[in-house]
Amino acid sequence: MMLDGAARRITIFIGESDRYHHKPLYAEIVHRAHQRGLAGASVFRGIEGFGAASRIHTSRLLSLSEDLPLAIIIVDTAERTEAFLEEVAELVTGGLVIVDDVQVHTYAGGPRADGTAAAGGTTS
Repeated sequence: MMLDGAARRITIFIGESDRYHHKPLYAEIVHRAHQRGLAGASVFRGIEGFGAASRIHTSRLLSLSEDLPLAIIIVDTAERTEAFLEEVAELVTGGLVIVDDVQVHTYAGGPRADGTAAAGGTTS
């Protein structure tokens, strides 16, 4: 898949303890994005934060939290992300979902484990 120029970024803020059918919600979202063939998704773990409930979650030792903030970032075309947002709305019952228009400068990957080229990449 080639991705260049105008694109859209979905950022989903949830808690580490959020679940979907006894599975981490972040994993369900990433796996669904992969199944739908979206260009990419990554999960980032925050060290401290708060949301709508105004309760601070932190990784500091004295107030160890098992519900640290997570940000899931998904990038693809506007059309493909728009279709995926409907699915995200069904999964995310608490948290924040934001959408930004972005410009993709570079989208390239190295060879996959099977030796074929990843999206935008070439094998040498």
